[in-house]
Amino acid sequence: MATLTLFSPAAPLQVVCIESQPFGENTYVVFRADAGGCLVIDPGFEPGAIIEWLESVGREPSAILLTHGHSDHIAGNAALRDRWPGLPILIGRGDAPKLTNPAGNLSAAFGVGLISPPADRLLDHGEIVSIAGLTLEVRDVPGHSCGHVVFLIEGTDPPVVFGGDVLFREGIGRTDFPDGDFDQLAGGIRRHLYTLPDDTTVFPGHGDPTTVGHEKRHNPFIAASREAC
Repeated sequence: MATLTLFSPAAPLQVVCIESQPFGENTYVVFRADAGGCLVIDPGFEPGAIIEWLESVGREPSAILLTHGHSDHIAGNAALRDRWPGLPILIGRGDAPKLTNPAGNLSAAFGVGLISPPADRLLDHGEIVSIAGLTLEVRDVPGHSCGHVVFLIEGTDPPVVFGGDVLFREGIGRTDFPDGDFDQLAGGIRRHLYTLPDDTTVFPGHGDPTTVGHEKRHNPFIAASREAC
């Protein structure tokens, strides 16, 4: 059963985390308390819980943002699109083919054969996305998957990042998938996350939130002092 947690990392930003099973994947509903609409980031295998919460507060999603194309992060796309026809799906350019390819999104290995609606907008490194009163910078951090991106919310104090399966609390995303690469992942974390202020909150795709400073000091996989790859 999905579990729901509300965070207020930086006023007026609000973040609802809906953890879905069977992979303990974090879906985030992100919105400004003083604006309408919201973003749904990485809808997982329990989209009913996402829809139920949105309907309970009367907030309609403005877009689905995807950090990458693995099945546990895209499984809810179709259900959300069915509930809100025309809801746009945004994903990094490199991972877009995974949406409609069960082998690429890893669902075929579990006998599921999951297919998502295709993307409406492909995102590139450095691109700025402005939706629902929120402005996000797209940063490419491949290595867990070839087209993985993270989303940095602009204009918040402290900064906020939605990191997918790049950086966890004292952990990192797996790099043993067909398009994984540890050196790419490590280099991307050092260049695009460890250069952010230490109090930057990172909301990961699995597990509890962390901060850049905590990971620079305590992450056993990616040392901040090493040269970027």
